[in-house]
Amino acid sequence: MIKVLVRMFDWFKSERRVRRKKVRQDRKQLEVRARRFLKSYLEADEVRKPEFYRAVEDISKKCRPPDLDFSQPDLDDGQIAEATSKAAMQMVLERENRRVGDFVTDACATVAVAYHRAAGVYKADADMQELGTAAVHLLTMATSYTNAQKE
Repeated sequence: MIKVLVRMFDWFKSERRVRRKKVRQDRKQLEVRARRFLKSYLEADEVRKPEFYRAVEDISKKCRPPDLDFSQPDLDDGQIAEATSKAAMQMVLERENRRVGDFVTDACATVAVAYHRAAGVYKADADMQELGTAAVHLLTMATSYTNAQKE
């Protein structure tokens, strides 16, 4: 029984360590870009906001992991969110290396933050949790907007 408890405690410690590392990386690679994108969105007029919606919705679709079988009953939302965030982070890094425009790169960062928030990565970091919540709200609005445009 004690061995089981020790293993559980070690697992929780390693999970916290991994989460802290992800938060540090997100602060370094994503935070400024996501904040800039969200601020620009809030300052945009109603004519320009659909551009933001399309950007985050398109990136979100591109970042959905093709190797995950969404019909699997044991696949949890956290795994999907983590894989999507990882793909969006990769897009940010690739775009930074190529030195391409900020708008799409910032949108990629916003999507990565949204999915890390959804995966529960920011549990112990209130600032990143708040930023992630804003990013999730924008992504939700973008999905609603694009679905309404299809109808």
